[in-house]
Amino acid sequence: MHEKLKQIELLLLDVDGVMTDGRIIWDAHGVETKAFNVKDGHGIKLVQRAGVQVGIITGRTSPVVDLRARELGIDILYQGALKKLDSYQDIKQRTGLEDHQIAYMGDDVIDVPVLRRVGFSAAPADALPEVAALVDYVARCKGGCGAVRELCDLLLKGRGVWQELVASRYEL
Repeated sequence: MHEKLKQIELLLLDVDGVMTDGRIIWDAHGVETKAFNVKDGHGIKLVQRAGVQVGIITGRTSPVVDLRARELGIDILYQGALKKLDSYQDIKQRTGLEDHQIAYMGDDVIDVPVLRRVGFSAAPADALPEVAALVDYVARCKGGCGAVRELCDLLLKGRGVWQELVASRYEL
């Protein structure tokens, strides 16, 4: 697993069920709300500092996702991607990266085509059993509850930079 992690240059994430707990909340005016985990966001910033790009491929379209991506400095953003493999192929072409250099975390059947292609695949603890059965790593945390952070820390440790970026910086 560590050999795969050392090669990762791009981390791609699904949103609903991965970056969030999968709930979609609408108010009386039709405004959508999502809850994102601050620890996941900090993990994303840490992997970016380590030189790993981060991107999002989501089947839904939401202004809230635009805001979160902007806040985290994520410029690879594909919304409304019902055929996620098409978006994935476009990302590979844009970045010049190969499958073995890309990690992806997804939780549902729509994510399977990408999970099967990437160099390192992951799922949150509450992913569909069929998805969890085919990935390289199943997080202990559920989607929206630290699963992304767990994967980010795993990537940092696999690249041998966790101690430098996290432990020394925060005097652990």
